[in-house]
Amino acid sequence: MNHLQFFLTLAISWSACGQTAPGLPEKPPTSIARETRPVGNTIEARFEPPPGYERLPAAAGSFAAYLRQLPLKPEGSPVLLFDGKEKWRQDVHAAVVEIDVGGQDLQQCADAVMRLRAEYLFAEKRYDDISFNFTNGFPAAYKKWRQGQRIAISGNRCEWRATGTPSTDYGDFRKYLDQVFMFAGTLSLSKELKAKSKGELAIGDVFIKGGSPGHAVIVVDVAVQKTTGKKVFMLAQSYMPAQEIHVLKNLEDKSLSPWYGADFGETLRTPEWTFSKDELKGF
Repeated sequence: MNHLQFFLTLAISWSACGQTAPGLPEKPPTSIARETRPVGNTIEARFEPPPGYERLPAAAGSFAAYLRQLPLKPEGSPVLLFDGKEKWRQDVHAAVVEIDVGGQDLQQCADAVMRLRAEYLFAEKRYDDISFNFTNGFPAAYKKWRQGQRIAISGNRCEWRATGTPSTDYGDFRKYLDQVFMFAGTLSLSKELKAKSKGELAIGDVFIKGGSPGHAVIVVDVAVQKTTGKKVFMLAQSYMPAQEIHVLKNLEDKSLSPWYGADFGETLRTPEWTFSKDELKGF
């Protein structure tokens, strides 16, 4: 890969979901605070399964349990962009997740998936498991970042250099994620995830189309009809430009919304993207 090819590769990661290079000041980061929440202000508390369906137990400390307990902003909250403006479409979301989007146009579709996965691992103190590949294949491991190493670009190479200060601070963790968001995207994440069938669909799985343009949405809850084994699921996304993570409505079946039936056929239609059944993957 020559010098030009390398930077074209990085440009792809910026534009993987319409993403642009950073340039605005960063807003103070906020973690997902799970300790105190009003009743009805989590995914599990606010949204009942459809009649005849019930949630299966999620193991304590699992990614599934984490996603079900994502805190939500007050009902009726608009989806805000990274610059504080409202998203131009306010008809696609059933709820807004209470987590910062940052002050740059970075946390878009695949980035939101990586953010939730990384936040979960951080909360569980599984720091060594936090790692995402850049679009050019470079492994950006949080373990090295915590040790004070930083990623330097020299010519057509990425490499770790000891130019930072060792830290376990949450603010430094967010800076790490912002760098991941700059140079990773749907293309790289789709290569990292493992293909799954519809029958295997579970909380934490991702529908993802890698490329430019590409898109990704994450399964944040699942319920099952015990008599038939049929599944329904809920989805969350960010989009472009960078915006708050939000739970999606089902505009194809408003009587089921915000749940989606796992028997959707060959294609899954979400409000702003259509996925093939073969684009289901998992961590």
